[in-house]
Amino acid sequence: MTNAVSKKKVVELESNLYTDAKHYARQIWLAGLGTYARVGAEGSEYFKDLVRAGESVEKKGRDLVTTQIDAANDNVKGRLQGVKAKLNFDKIEDAFDARVSAALNRIGIPSRRDVEALSAKLDELSAVLERVAKIQ
Repeated sequence: MTNAVSKKKVVELESNLYTDAKHYARQIWLAGLGTYARVGAEGSEYFKDLVRAGESVEKKGRDLVTTQIDAANDNVKGRLQGVKAKLNFDKIEDAFDARVSAALNRIGIPSRRDVEALSAKLDELSAVLERVAKIQ
C-alpha cells in the first residue's frame, strides 16, 4: 500500500515539475518575443541601449573576476614565500647543528646519541647484575 502511495506522489511531483518547466519556458519565449516586438517598434536605439547595458555588466564581471584572481594569486605567492623562507631556515639550522656537533666531537664532548647509547648499555648491564645477584 505504501509503495503505491509513494509512486503516486512521485508521479504527481514529476507532473508538477514538468508543468512548471513548461510554464517558465513559455514565459522566456514570450519575453523574447516581447523584446523583439519592442526593438521593432522603438527602433535600433533600444537595441543599442541593451548592448551598452550588456557591455557594462560584462566589464564589471570581468573586473570582479580579475580582482579575485589577483587576490588569490597574491595569497598563494605570500604562502609560497613563507614556505621558502621556512625551508631556507631549516637548511641553515641543519648546517649549524652539524657544525656544532662536529666541533663538540673534536674536543671530546659526546653527542646526545652517544649519551643515550651509553645509557642503554648501562641499563642492560644493571639488569644483568641484578639477575646475577639474585642467583647468588
